[in-house]
Amino acid sequence: MIRSVVRGNGAALPRRIMKNADFEGMVETSDEWIVQRTGIRQRHVAADDETTASLGEAAARAALDSAGLTPADIDLIVLATSTPNNTFPATAVEIQNRLGMHHGFAFDMQAVCSGFVYAVATADLYIRGGLAKRVLVIGSETFSRILDWSDRSTCVLFGDGAGAVVLEAAKGAGNIADRGVLAASLRSDGVHKEKLFVDGGPSTTGTVGHLKMEGREVFKHAVGMITDVIEATFAEAGITAEDLDWFVPHQANKRIIDASAKKLGIAEEKVVVTVDLHGNTSAASVPLALSVAVADGRIKKGDLVLLEAMGGGFTWGAVLLRW
Repeated sequence: MIRSVVRGNGAALPRRIMKNADFEGMVETSDEWIVQRTGIRQRHVAADDETTASLGEAAARAALDSAGLTPADIDLIVLATSTPNNTFPATAVEIQNRLGMHHGFAFDMQAVCSGFVYAVATADLYIRGGLAKRVLVIGSETFSRILDWSDRSTCVLFGDGAGAVVLEAAKGAGNIADRGVLAASLRSDGVHKEKLFVDGGPSTTGTVGHLKMEGREVFKHAVGMITDVIEATFAEAGITAEDLDWFVPHQANKRIIDASAKKLGIAEEKVVVTVDLHGNTSAASVPLALSVAVADGRIKKGDLVLLEAMGGGFTWGAVLLRW
């Protein structure tokens, strides 16, 4: 059968780093307060000349270099983002143009923090359906553009950045030993919209709006929802938590990551945590964490890796792949 194998990966971060102490003159908070409740120590914030498109392009070029490929080798670009450069056209099309790619097709995917997981699952379907042989999957965000910098409950949590992978069609035997995407589970439930949303949009206010979040409500639902899709993915693949080499969760909150891993029986030493470095970068979160773990040698060819995310909507999902 056809599998979607990761050929390469890359990342890009804005130049500016904001430490927790930088917020102490802006809102009533402290480094100790932020670290204790979230695990975040710093985040990157985009300058005026750094956008979702420019960061996505940089991550895409790094992934192509890692794969030993050029834009001419790519058939499709799927960009996961909630902070596009324009209402339309899709920022994926802008990245396509910036790469000098004038063939194939490109589109954005909006599932907030779950976007990259949704995009990987979608790209896998295009590959297995024969519509693309190589897909550039990008998660790129500039959440700093939609934050209310006077709201301490949200402004300290989010950061900007981009990550990408190149998926390529390859033949597999159809079992758990195959490299590539092995299983996926995606969910959403719009009843939870008011718990995490942006209070603006073209069809309602005609403005971009600001991020609003009921933090306790999100935390209350997160662990159960994450567990739900991961257990479904395990069942589809016929594995258990013990079979995993690495768990790469959405980097929103260290307490959610720890509680989820504990409930699922995933050993602490198998969990990739980068929330302290990047904060919550929404759809860029998982590919940025992947890039760190690949660069430092933790994730190696043949490793069984579980990706997971949950975002506004609510949306949530998991993808199991062998690196």
